[in-house]
Amino acid sequence: MTASSPSALDLMDQWQPPPKKRGPRGCVMLALLVVGALVAGAVWVVVSLNDREPVPVKPVFTVPALSPAPRSTIPGDAGPLPAEPAKDAWIAKVSENTDIPSRALRAYVNAAEKTAKTAPRCEITWATIAGIGRTESQHARHDGSRAGEDGIVTPPIIGIPLDGSPGVMAVVDTDKGALDGDAKWDRAVGPMQFLPATWKRYGVRASGDGVAPDPQNIDDAAMTTARYMCARGGDLGQPSGWWTAVLTYNNSTQYGQEVFSNADAYGKAALKPEPAPR
Repeated sequence: MTASSPSALDLMDQWQPPPKKRGPRGCVMLALLVVGALVAGAVWVVVSLNDREPVPVKPVFTVPALSPAPRSTIPGDAGPLPAEPAKDAWIAKVSENTDIPSRALRAYVNAAEKTAKTAPRCEITWATIAGIGRTESQHARHDGSRAGEDGIVTPPIIGIPLDGSPGVMAVVDTDKGALDGDAKWDRAVGPMQFLPATWKRYGVRASGDGVAPDPQNIDDAAMTTARYMCARGGDLGQPSGWWTAVLTYNNSTQYGQEVFSNADAYGKAALKPEPAPR
């Protein structure tokens, strides 16, 4: 690639995805399908064999769709980060309230916490990182994948080839297939769906153990998302910074509104008071 050629990052900034098109792509993954009818409260799955009691099933977390104008506002307050002694209990509670797997939620919280120390002016929240994670891969659960306790996502999440087919930008291979296994075209990789060229530029090893950052590690991916968004948006506590960061991740108003809706809903759920004991 010559110096005058657009980089993969530039292509990602400039690409306008077709509305409603879903599936693994440069920066958006397919949401998991939800099967079943939801009603207020619990859903009862009746298993009447041998007179067994109905089994209550927790409703799937619903994100109300919001449509703020770009750069007009930011998602609602997500509350303060939990102090270390209370972190495990907080993560368990918020995971239960939001349907974010606790391992992914821990990665988002840790990324926001570390970024608050290394880039205090950025003001990125765990809810914004989680908002990206939900849209990109349903928190590393796309197509049956999951993040293990070591942070590694298995099976690895690898997007479609960016080969210029209808609705897809063309990005010729930049890493000889090292991250995506494709030596002809680049593919977005990991639970936060980074292009190899962007990962090479911004990738961070969350543990600081000297090992190369891994886009298939939920901790590294969350930290890299925070670093990337702070570098691109500056102060995410302001509407202009927040929207610049998110729209750089994927240059689509629809995408930005989806991430906004996710982050806003997660913040509200985290601040939801515990029900009074009966």
